[in-house]
Amino acid sequence: MQTIPSFEKDHDTLRKGLYARTDANGITTFDLRFKTPNAGDYISPKALHSIEHLLATVLRNGKHKNEIVYFGPMGCRTGFYLLTVRLSYNEVLALLRESIPAALAMDSVPGSARKECGNYLEHDLAGAKKELAAYLAVLEAL
Repeated sequence: MQTIPSFEKDHDTLRKGLYARTDANGITTFDLRFKTPNAGDYISPKALHSIEHLLATVLRNGKHKNEIVYFGPMGCRTGFYLLTVRLSYNEVLALLRESIPAALAMDSVPGSARKECGNYLEHDLAGAKKELAAYLAVLEAL
């Protein structure tokens, strides 16, 4: 089998930041790297789950909702994938710089009730906000 593109990246050289790759089908995969890979510091499962709910809600309700294909966590717990169509790197950077403060302003995790979530007990709003604030600082430095 062929190696998938995300496994072709040298994870020993990746740092916190925002990376992009556009496929032949026109979908751009943005790598929202919250943590340096293999450095021993990972997003807790509960915070990861809550960030997914927070940012997915903001992104899918925002001005570019029709260009958002998918937002979800990396299994390694170092960040998230955001799949888009028709959005440039600079547009996504600006979108994230707007969306993260909106997520930080939320007083609860959207979709975290038992009827709405398959693992409703595994959320951490405070932990999610801590990770989001740290990532926003990374984005502001880009």
